[in-house]
Amino acid sequence: MRLRALLDTDALGLRLLGGEDELDRSVRGVMTTDLRDPSRYLSGGELVLTGLAWRRDAADSEPFVRLLVQAGVAALAAGEAELGSVPEDLVVACARHRLPLFAVHESVAFATITEHVVRQVSGERAGDLAAVVDRHRRMMTSGPAGGGPDVVLDLLGSDLDLRAWVLSPTGRPVAGPKDAGPALGTEVCAKLAAEHLAATRAGRRAPHRVTLGATTYSLFPVRASGHRPVAGAARVPQPARDVRETVLSDWLLVVEADAGDWAEERLDLLYGVTQLIAVERDRRDAARTVRRRLAQEVLELVQTGAAPAEIAARLRVAAPVLLPGLGAAPHWQVVVARVEWEDGADGAARTGPVAQSLLEEILVDPLATGPEHSDRIAVAHAGDEAVALVPLPAVSSEHDGSETGILADALLESVREPLSAGLDGDGRVTLGVSAAVHSAEGLRGALEEARHARRVAAARPGRVCAAGHQELASHVLLLPFVPDDVRRAFTARLLDPLRDYDRRHRAELIPTLEAFLDSDGSWTRCATRLHLHVNTLRYRVGRIEQLTGRDLSRLEDKLDFFLALRMS
Repeated sequence: MRLRALLDTDALGLRLLGGEDELDRSVRGVMTTDLRDPSRYLSGGELVLTGLAWRRDAADSEPFVRLLVQAGVAALAAGEAELGSVPEDLVVACARHRLPLFAVHESVAFATITEHVVRQVSGERAGDLAAVVDRHRRMMTSGPAGGGPDVVLDLLGSDLDLRAWVLSPTGRPVAGPKDAGPALGTEVCAKLAAEHLAATRAGRRAPHRVTLGATTYSLFPVRASGHRPVAGAARVPQPARDVRETVLSDWLLVVEADAGDWAEERLDLLYGVTQLIAVERDRRDAARTVRRRLAQEVLELVQTGAAPAEIAARLRVAAPVLLPGLGAAPHWQVVVARVEWEDGADGAARTGPVAQSLLEEILVDPLATGPEHSDRIAVAHAGDEAVALVPLPAVSSEHDGSETGILADALLESVREPLSAGLDGDGRVTLGVSAAVHSAEGLRGALEEARHARRVAAARPGRVCAAGHQELASHVLLLPFVPDDVRRAFTARLLDPLRDYDRRHRAELIPTLEAFLDSDGSWTRCATRLHLHVNTLRYRVGRIEQLTGRDLSRLEDKLDFFLALRMS
C-alpha cells in the first residue's frame, strides 16, 4: 500500500508533518519501537511507529532518523501522547533525510494503525493476481512504447513488493527495476546464471532457489518460444534434446524471494510474467534478423571466393546498419564459435543455431545492460559453427599501430563460470578470434585465421576455451596438432625418469627444470627464484642431465625439455 492511502484514512488520525513529495512510497509492513537503534529489526519498507521514549534531548533525533533511513523504512509515525506534540528537532531531522513524518493523535492506539496496515498489505498481496498479469500483458503487448521488461519488473515491485531482474544465460543484466536499491553485482549475476544453467541441465524443477550470503533468490526460466504449459505441467523437466537447444540462450527471471512456500496462484503469476518477458525476447530476435542476414550474405561471398569488390559492396550496406552514424569505414574482426557435445549428438542438438545465439550473447559487453547493446553484432551460422562479423571503428592515424577490438583472453572472462555450468560436463564451447582487417580483401584470411585459432582452442583442456590470432605466430601453435601417441611417447621419454626420481626422493627436479628454462638458463636468477644456493641448483641440474642423458647447456636439449613440459 502507499503512504498516501494511510493519510487518506481518517480513522487512523494521522497528520503529515513532512515529506509530502514522498507519499507514493510503498509500505511493506509496520513496526512499533522505542529503541534508540531499531535497525537490526528492520528489513526495509516499514512504517515505524514510536512513542518517543528513546528521545532524551534534541540531539537524539538526528541519529535515530539516520538509522531509519539507512534501514530503508518507508516513513516514521510519532505519537503525541508522551510529549503532547512531535518535537521540532525530529521534524527537522526527518526533513533533512527526506523521511516522511506523521503525527499520531493521542486518541489513536498504535495497535489500530498496525492492524490496518497489516490487513491492507496482506489483502493487496493476496488480491486479484490475474488483474496484475493483465496489466503487465497490456503494457508489454502495446508495442515498443510499452517499456519492455523494465516496466514489468517495476510493476512486480509496486504491486507485489518483489525485486526482480532479467539476466541473460551468461549473467548479463538485461532488465531491472528502477529505484529498487542496489543492483545485482557482476559476481552475483554470474553465480545465479551458473546455478540456473546447472539446474536446467540437471532437469530440476523450477523455480530454482539459490542462497547467496543472507539473500535467497528464486530463478524462473524465460522460454524464448513464449510457451508455458499449464500449472502442474509448467515445471516438468524438458527432454535433453530441447534443453540442449535452448539452455545456452534462454533468459532467466531472478526474484529476490524464496518461492519455496508460495501458493500455486503466485507461482502462476510469475510464470505468466516470464511469458510476457519472452515477448521482448522474441522482439529482440526479430530485430536481429537483418543483421544475421547481412552476416550470412557476407559469409557466403567470402567462402565462395567472390571478388573483393562484391564483398566490399555488401560491407558498405552492413556498416550503416551495424554502426549507425559512423563516418569512417570500420575495420572488421571475425569470431568463430562451435558448441560440441561429447556423445556425438551434434546434429540432434542443432549446434549451429545454438552457437549463433550464444556468440551473439558472448560478444555483448558484459558491463552493458539491455538488449540494444547487441545491435552492432552480426552472426551467421554455417553447419555446426557460428561466424560473427564484428565492426570496429577505424583506427586513426594517431595510433601507433597497436590494435583495439576483441581479445580472446578477455572474451570469456566474465562468462566462463555460467557457461561451464550450462555445459554440465558433457559439452564444450570453443572460440577463435581473428586480427582486425581493414578491407574486403582481408576477410577471407580473417575467417581462416579465426577458424584456425578455434582449432587451437579446441586442443586445450577445459569446457570453455578461446584462442586469438596472436597465438598463431607462436611455437605453441604447433603443439595442439601433434598426435596424442607422439605426445605421450615424447614426454614420457624425457620427463618420466624425473617424475619417478621426484616421487622416490622428493627432489623437485621437475619444478627445478621449469624454473631453469623460465630463467633462460641463468644460474643466478633461477637460484634466486627457487631460494636455493647456486651449488644446490647445479647439483639438481646435473641430476636431471644424468637421468635423461641430455645436456641443458645445448639449445636443442633445452627446446626438447620446453616442448615436453608444454605438451604434458
